[in-house]
Amino acid sequence: MAEIRVPELSLVVLVGVSGSGKSTFAAKHFKPTQVISSDYCRGLVSDDENDQSATPQAFELLHHIVGVRLARGLLTVVDATNVQYEARKSLIDLAKRHDVLAEAIVLDVSDEIAIARNESRPDRDFGAGVVIRQRKDLRRSLSRINRDGFRKVHVLRGQEQIDATTIGYDKSWSNKKDLTGPFDIIGDVHGCRSELETLLERLGWEPVRDAEGRWTDASHPAGRTAVFVGDLVDRGPDTPGVLRLVMSMVAAGRAICVAGNHEQKLVRALNGRKVRVAHGLQESLDQLAAADPVFVEDARIFMDGLLSHYLLDGGNLVVAHAGLKESYHGRASGRVRSFALYGDTTGETDEYGLPVRYPWAQEYRGRAMVVYGHTPTIKPEWINNTICLDTGVVFGGELTALRYPERELVSVPAEQMWYEPVKPLSAPGYRDPGTLDINDVQGTRHIETRYGGRIKIQEVNAATALEVMSRFAVDPRWLLYLPPTMAPPQTSPLDGYLEHPHEAFEEFAAAGVTEVVCEEKHMGSRAIAVLTRTPEVAAARFGITDGSSGSVYTRTGRPFFADTGPLVERLREAVAPLWKALDSDWVILDCELLPWSAKALDLIRTQYASVGAAAGAALPEAVAALTAAAGRGLDVGGLLDRARRRQDNAALFRDAYARYCWPVDGLEGIRLAPFQILACEGRASALEPHAWHLSTLGLLDHELITPTRHRFVTLGSAESRAAATAWWEELTAGGGEGMVVKPAVQPPTGRVQPAEGTQPDGAPPKRPPARVQPGVKVRGREYLRIIYGPDYTDSLDLLRRRFLGKKRSLALREHALGLEALARLADGDPLWRIHEPVFGVLALESEPVDPRL
Repeated sequence: MAEIRVPELSLVVLVGVSGSGKSTFAAKHFKPTQVISSDYCRGLVSDDENDQSATPQAFELLHHIVGVRLARGLLTVVDATNVQYEARKSLIDLAKRHDVLAEAIVLDVSDEIAIARNESRPDRDFGAGVVIRQRKDLRRSLSRINRDGFRKVHVLRGQEQIDATTIGYDKSWSNKKDLTGPFDIIGDVHGCRSELETLLERLGWEPVRDAEGRWTDASHPAGRTAVFVGDLVDRGPDTPGVLRLVMSMVAAGRAICVAGNHEQKLVRALNGRKVRVAHGLQESLDQLAAADPVFVEDARIFMDGLLSHYLLDGGNLVVAHAGLKESYHGRASGRVRSFALYGDTTGETDEYGLPVRYPWAQEYRGRAMVVYGHTPTIKPEWINNTICLDTGVVFGGELTALRYPERELVSVPAEQMWYEPVKPLSAPGYRDPGTLDINDVQGTRHIETRYGGRIKIQEVNAATALEVMSRFAVDPRWLLYLPPTMAPPQTSPLDGYLEHPHEAFEEFAAAGVTEVVCEEKHMGSRAIAVLTRTPEVAAARFGITDGSSGSVYTRTGRPFFADTGPLVERLREAVAPLWKALDSDWVILDCELLPWSAKALDLIRTQYASVGAAAGAALPEAVAALTAAAGRGLDVGGLLDRARRRQDNAALFRDAYARYCWPVDGLEGIRLAPFQILACEGRASALEPHAWHLSTLGLLDHELITPTRHRFVTLGSAESRAAATAWWEELTAGGGEGMVVKPAVQPPTGRVQPAEGTQPDGAPPKRPPARVQPGVKVRGREYLRIIYGPDYTDSLDLLRRRFLGKKRSLALREHALGLEALARLADGDPLWRIHEPVFGVLALESEPVDPRL
């Protein structure tokens, strides 16, 4: 039995006359989804697989489907006769456009077998002449098919050989996804052996030295793997020493290396080909001329065998000398190798005579981290999940390594300037682009989150969010998180109440939560504060160079005031204890900005005060008139009682919103009540236990800061529940809005395993819901009067039928998106990746939900 091995990502072209058994062979060896048949495509466009008049449209469709599959990185098999050169060439060109290899499998059977098979099928009525003509075309093709452009041509002669053949798959040479690290990725060395040894030592590598004390090999006690991004040679003082060390480490399986453009040019020179001796090549040639010829030949073979790039850690990491755009990852072609060696150029040259590089990294949107070198910079900077590690050691700069997955940069300085640079080293630019790309957010999208699965964003909602984001939002580099909406508890059946703590406690207890925290719900405006210790931190971490050091924005991403600079400055002063407590130079806080009237004054005037004023003017007159009528003996008792009740309700209504208004003059009177630390450097702290948040925020002692009062409640204790309920009643009776009930420890997935004894009466817990709400707001009776109107208590039976499902679903989805944004921020993801879930929250806010909930 013979085996045909094809690349795991390739285009397999079956070649053979009608009746040669191509479809049977394809069905036997490949998945049904991998096989694209010309007959099937002909049937799709004409309802008749034998309608030859539909052949042009059928092959247009076939090429489209094949192109889509190859673009998605899927092995694809074409089941068509392909006996003519033009048909095969069009498929080879398609494979080249998608940078995949093409393989041909020829099924060569006798005319008699093919004709007999066709005659046995009632749908094949084209006669023997068609097979004979195809056979002639195949015979002519077999003499030159090896020159068509296929990587390999496999010819199977006769049915016995066809039946005995099996198919196997080869991973691409660049596919090392099974290597998961950890890695030490090292930038362009350029013959600087001494600096390489110093860097390896700082990274924890242990040397094997020769008699002269030089490193000849190295190993890491923690089992790390070194990854070299190419350009080991040229310009520096000891190219042979660098090659000797790297070759030993690679041979021992402790390192891998990709090709650099300098290795490629040096190999051409060693092979005797004519090259332009420039850019340090002469130094390498002179140093190798003095080395052992056997070593030089080994080095030539080693450099000649280096690949253009590697896919590592399950495809999450790509290493290429000059970088690699996403569509080239794992692909094999001349242009892929050229891009990996030289990058993308505009075709222009700069004032130094060097090619102008196209900034591919600024448009990169791939999930894989791309680490590269090639273009020397002053210091490495992250740009859209890519980083250049060439920090110009040979030019007197530094030799830099990236620890992966830690994302830690380690550098050592050059011992001297070994080679004069053609042009000065420059910085690569800001960490991320400062503007949004419309392609990142428009249209219907599905956002993968680690805390809530895949969340769908409808196109119509995305369009609304795009309008807000583009016209009204703060600088997008500050817009790192948007808070979720919050749902109320299930409606309370208690007399006189629409919301009550009992339902919130029951909900969490039924889900298996054993302890909750009840936090005072400040009557203010939700605010997100992003603060940095200094403007320099803002520039280094977020690329903001306008001198600002933070931002305070609303839950829809708009700035709170026309100029939030003064508020940010006071806030930075107020949160100073957090820099040391969090070991971070920046922090994101979830807060309430007080008073409510500071931001909602227009709403209060137009919506609430107008109602209160109208009621204050009309109802006393109505009561007076009805009282007079009753005095004249008219039967208006019922109307009078209702008017008096409405007058009392109106007074309560005015008192309710007035409690949340106090004079504000500039920053005087403004207060901020932080209740959660969302993130700081290297840490998405939003999922820390709430006790940690409240105790850490308790360090803040400043007139600007209003503390968040709170109580922890053991749900299995009736006494603990009763005490919290009494506290809520005290808060609301004193004019407070109410409280927010949250699991004391928020489960990362939003799901809690039920625990025994969580019910106060000792009953077993109820079946948990699919997911647990991150928080439930329980509002007081008088505050709800603002929301539902002065007379809402007369309509409780109707209001108890309010539908909460959509609001609760929205809260869960927005919470998951918010956590995902913070996790991506902590992971060091590029700004566009962070904006994806942030934008999703804003888009979901345009879903129609009862605003009173």
